[in-house]
Amino acid sequence: MQIKSQFSIKDLENLSGVKAHTIRIWEKRYNLLEPERSDTNIRKYDLINLKKLLNVTFLYNEGYKISKIAGYPEEEINRLISLEGTRHEKDYAIQEFKTAMFDFDHVLFTRTYERLMENREFSDIFFSVFIPLLSDIGLLWQTNTIDPVHERFISELIRQKVIVEIDRLQGKNTTKKAPDFALYLPHDEIHEIGLLFANYLILKSGFGTLYLGNNIPIENLIHITKHHTKLTFLSYLTVKPDTESVAEYVQRYQELMQGNKGYDLWLMGAKTQIERVEGLPDGVEVINSLNALENKLTSLNKS
Repeated sequence: MQIKSQFSIKDLENLSGVKAHTIRIWEKRYNLLEPERSDTNIRKYDLINLKKLLNVTFLYNEGYKISKIAGYPEEEINRLISLEGTRHEKDYAIQEFKTAMFDFDHVLFTRTYERLMENREFSDIFFSVFIPLLSDIGLLWQTNTIDPVHERFISELIRQKVIVEIDRLQGKNTTKKAPDFALYLPHDEIHEIGLLFANYLILKSGFGTLYLGNNIPIENLIHITKHHTKLTFLSYLTVKPDTESVAEYVQRYQELMQGNKGYDLWLMGAKTQIERVEGLPDGVEVINSLNALENKLTSLNKS
């Protein structure tokens, strides 16, 4: 598969948040970008133009006048970005992660992440940087502004960081205890970052987990009940199930667990929000967000 290396002006609009009309003005008035043109005079921008626009946009959003920015040499732009980046760390980090994504630059990703970790807890980085970043990237992928390989590259790096933090929490737990939660993704579901971070939050709150991972048919859950008499199953539904509704999925879960009390089900993910599931049976609950999960775990600790 050919990786996207040229971008339309609409792509630049999606990536920078600057309207195409404004980009044209900046280009004409300040010679800000140097696009190639097709035989039909359609602009095409390379990665150098894209990264320059992202840098200019960052400074513009921080209050610098475009007429001033356009006259700065690259070294001055980089110096000002570094200066403003210390004041607006989260926005700067998101831009750096996007740049790392386009260049497939894991070194830049790691350097940016380690800088964030110097002053922030991992959960704060995930909520304030990774979630907005993943949301932006999801929209860019849906509009064909980026290739799936870009999304997979950055998602995998984030996934690795969550796993490292989970391992760190598990390393601190030296006593064996029965799990309070069993976490899984439904059959054919591969979007794992949300479930991994849910696992992190549960462990961080002091509860035990049994992490089953992705692609778990609902019928397989019954095997867990033979080893644990009480726990809460938690699943993250992003695109699956797609052959039945969430309500029908819950019904199958209830039928599977009939006669097995003590196995509540918590559901999270985009599908639960899109379908707006109501009238759930006792023991089944929709958790609207990772923030809501964190608050619920805090309440459980206090009860």
